[in-house]
Amino acid sequence: RIFANVAGDITIVVDGESFLLHKFPLVTLSGKIRKMVAEANKGSNVSNLELLNFPGGHQTFELAMKFCYGMNFEITTFNVARLRCAAAYLEMTEEYREQNLISRTDIYLNEIVFENLQRSVEVLSTCEMLPLNIVEEIEISKGCVEAIAMNACKEQLVSGLSKLDCDGESKELKDECVAWWIEDLSVLRFDFYQRVICTMGRMGIRSDNIIASLMHYAQTSLKGIGKCQIWNQSRTNSSPTTIEKDQRTIVETIVSLMPTDKSSSSIIPLTFLFGMLKMAIMLGATIPCRLELERRISLRLEMVSLDDLLIPSLQSGDSLFDVDTVHRLLVNFLQRIEEEET
Repeated sequence: RIFANVAGDITIVVDGESFLLHKFPLVTLSGKIRKMVAEANKGSNVSNLELLNFPGGHQTFELAMKFCYGMNFEITTFNVARLRCAAAYLEMTEEYREQNLISRTDIYLNEIVFENLQRSVEVLSTCEMLPLNIVEEIEISKGCVEAIAMNACKEQLVSGLSKLDCDGESKELKDECVAWWIEDLSVLRFDFYQRVICTMGRMGIRSDNIIASLMHYAQTSLKGIGKCQIWNQSRTNSSPTTIEKDQRTIVETIVSLMPTDKSSSSIIPLTFLFGMLKMAIMLGATIPCRLELERRISLRLEMVSLDDLLIPSLQSGDSLFDVDTVHRLLVNFLQRIEEEET
């Protein structure tokens, strides 16, 4: 380890890694280590401490110790979340020293990360490997989610002004006005992604951009599902795997995030809705999820092709196709026609 060649007076074990250190710089900056040393002084083993469930592991602890020793290292989007959680775990507050690790990481988050959408996405994605209770307690995930949504709103405003300057033949410039952050969000775990999209909706992000993001996220997160995997009847009676459970949750989440305003009904491509419906059936999604997809499709059933309605059946029997689902689509469509005529 980096301090192995220094004669220390305390050994701290993190994830099986031993660090030979000095008490003074540690107890000066870390409230937790100060309390542990004080408690150990009551016993006989004051020179050996162990930190259990340290956020970010021994690599992050090493960076925190570098900070205690005044050694230079770079705070980046890839380590700031781990460092912030470690600082909270070690209780490195202003109570022990000004510009302690908590305040240093907070400054980086507020001045560097939260001012930029891509950096906020990078930091939020690193939170996936950290203890959720600490991440939520220090509100780093909340800060990233709100920063992503706020920066997307700013981009939408700038994009709207740019479109006003586009003439009728400036197709390339108009294409550039499409939300560029759609691909960036696809790296997020679905629970973080859900929070981002919900916050964007509350802040007024346009429905077409949210729909485009949902479609891209579905494409990237569900792309491993092939036709043979979907309609292999020998698998229908087997227990779902962890991957399939995650895929089912993603399908249900995407459907729940679809905008409900009337203008968005005609924006979502029917091919996408049918694809989601087929996956919802195959993955055993909840009934409300499937009914919502059927409702959206039935609103535009007159635009559906015959191939769209050929939904393979998962049930063993005489029918190759899912007749019940098609029947419900037709019933919903006819009911809507009757309601419009009355």
